[in-house]
Amino acid sequence: MKKERRKFSPVFKTKVVLESIREASTLQELASKYSLHPTQITAWKREFLEKADTVFGSEKAVEKEESKEKELYSKIGELQIQVDFLKKVLGK
Repeated sequence: MKKERRKFSPVFKTKVVLESIREASTLQELASKYSLHPTQITAWKREFLEKADTVFGSEKAVEKEESKEKELYSKIGELQIQVDFLKKVLGK
C-alpha cells in the first residue's frame, strides 16, 4: 500500500517556523518534537522569510506594481515595433 502524504495547515507551519526563528530549541529538537525532517522546517522557514515583506504591504500595492510592470512591458513592445518600422523604412 502506498503511504499518503501528510498535509500541514498554514497555522501549523507558522507555529513551527516561529519557534525555529526564536531559536529557543535546536532544529533537531523541533524536528523531533513535531515529527518532521529538519530540511522541511528549513524550507518552510526560507519560504516564510522570503515572503515576509508581503505581510505589511497591501494587496493594492502589489497589484499596482504588477500593473506598472505590465504597462512598462507594453511600452517596450511599442518601442520595439517603432524601431523595426524605422529599420524597414531606412533600409537597414
